Amino acid sequence: MNPLLTVVVPAYNAQGYLARALDSLVGFGTDLEVLVVDDGSTDGTAALAQEYVDRHPGVVRLVSKPNGGHGSAINTGLELATGAYFKVVDADDWLDRPALVEVLTTLRGFVEEDRDVDLLVANFVYEKVGKRTKTAVRYRGALPRRRVIGWADTGHFAKRQYLMMHALTYRTAVLRATGLRLPEHTFYVDNLYAFVPLARVRTLYYLDVDLYRYFIGRADQSVQESVMLKRIDQQLRVNWLMLEHVSRTAVADRRLRAYLLHYVKIVCAVSSILLIRAGTTAALAEKDRLWSELRRHDPGLYRTVRWSAFGQLSNLPGPAGRRVSVLAYRVAQRAIGFS
Repeated sequence: MNPLLTVVVPAYNAQGYLARALDSLVGFGTDLEVLVVDDGSTDGTAALAQEYVDRHPGVVRLVSKPNGGHGSAINTGLELATGAYFKVVDADDWLDRPALVEVLTTLRGFVEEDRDVDLLVANFVYEKVGKRTKTAVRYRGALPRRRVIGWADTGHFAKRQYLMMHALTYRTAVLRATGLRLPEHTFYVDNLYAFVPLARVRTLYYLDVDLYRYFIGRADQSVQESVMLKRIDQQLRVNWLMLEHVSRTAVADRRLRAYLLHYVKIVCAVSSILLIRAGTTAALAEKDRLWSELRRHDPGLYRTVRWSAFGQLSNLPGPAGRRVSVLAYRVAQRAIGFS
């Protein structure tokens, strides 16, 4: 019998923290398949993962491949997964074990009752270095709890309630049906993973447990602002892929369409603020180009995104306006807890 859930752990030079992730995932028997994808590490990542393979045969698997980036590791995991459901846990993050028990029990119910629930949503918690109070992102109000719903049953998603990768457990068959293939050698593709497949999702289930622990605060972490500024080209690449997906994908359900627009507004605002923070003439010109190209490519989508609260706040005119935009971004960082 195939496992209920495959958890893919993309790992690149993760020797220092991979054990914490794997310790949170083993001990659940064959219901849970753990697939570590070593993405061309040059440290002891593969050797450490092999220790878990040896201690948990038939549960933990190791695949070593040339470096291709986070998206490439997820692509490989999706090709090899045998579980009915599929989740990604980054090597520096971990899952709450009691919450994971509830997730597995819920998935078992779906499988035994032959219910094709396409997406299970659970909460995630920012485990930010140096911050005593942990911020949890929960979906109360936006999603009814513990019942199978369609998009028409969803409510309004608040500003912090976009469905990041950490919240999502997809039915594996749905992910494969999308033909999802994430770009290689590109950071921030988790936005695409949490965005593109939703047009194929027909049924959802919200389990109100704090499952995913999202560790944030390493100096070299991809979501640190200083690192994002160096990789702004990759942020913009992902941003454009999201905009193109919204522009070309027909979505009949108005609630799903509203959610996709909600997410893309946030990502466009983040890209704009990062370009403002870069502060160079070239970066500010790139910000203007983002919006002018969107207007040329899809005028209707441009109007929706540009004149939203996010779009207006990230496009205040002049140096004083840019300072206000950055200040608002800082307030959001403190309120929500992201890097």
